[in-house]
Formats: sequence, C-alpha cells, structure tokens
Amino acid sequence: MQYLLLIYQNEVEYAKNDAETAKKMEAEYGVFTQQIIQSGNYKAGERLRPTTTATTVRVRDGKALTTDGPFAETREQLGGFYIVDAKNLDEAIAIAARIPSARLGSIEVRPIWEYNR
Repeated sequence: MQYLLLIYQNEVEYAKNDAETAKKMEAEYGVFTQQIIQSGNYKAGERLRPTTTATTVRVRDGKALTTDGPFAETREQLGGFYIVDAKNLDEAIAIAARIPSARLGSIEVRPIWEYNR
C-alpha cells in the first residue's frame, strides 16, 4: 500500500538555523532518502518552497479566486513529502519516524487511495 508522508515544520524556526545546521540536516535527508530507495519503499518525494511562494485557488460561483499563501494559518507549515510503499500502517509509521524533521516538527502519515486505472 502507498502512503503519503507529509512533513510539517515551523518555517520561521527553521530559518533561524545557521548554515552548518542546515547543511547537516540536508545531509541527513540525503542518507534517509538513499536508505528508503535501497529498501524499495521510495516512490517519490520533494522539498517544497516556503509558504510565502504559495498561491491558494478557490472556485466560487464559477470564478477562480486566488490568494497569496497557504490555505490556513498554522504553527507548522508543509515543507515536503515522501510517497512510500509499505506493507502496512506500522511500517509506514516506522519510516516516517526516521525522517529527520520528525525531531523538529511532525510527520502526517496518510494512506493513498489507489484507483484501478
């Protein structure tokens, strides 16, 4: 089964990291990503640009309305994601717990609704 692992972290707090700390975290992500590629769990994953670059789209009365920024004001922002293949929820949770940002923010584990195409 496939799971979406949503990585949430406080962008303001993360921006306070010095260059060495940011470089160390990036290296940890590289190791983690290689591990899940080698184990066969990896399907996809990307880091997202900050929420200041986001645009939210809503359609109301047939008109597309756009606003700058994310949909909701929250303490933590979506910073990236992985799509993994796992035998079950327990395995997906174990993979999520190894994501470096789990120490600083939170990882939402959500099953993907797989359609027969």
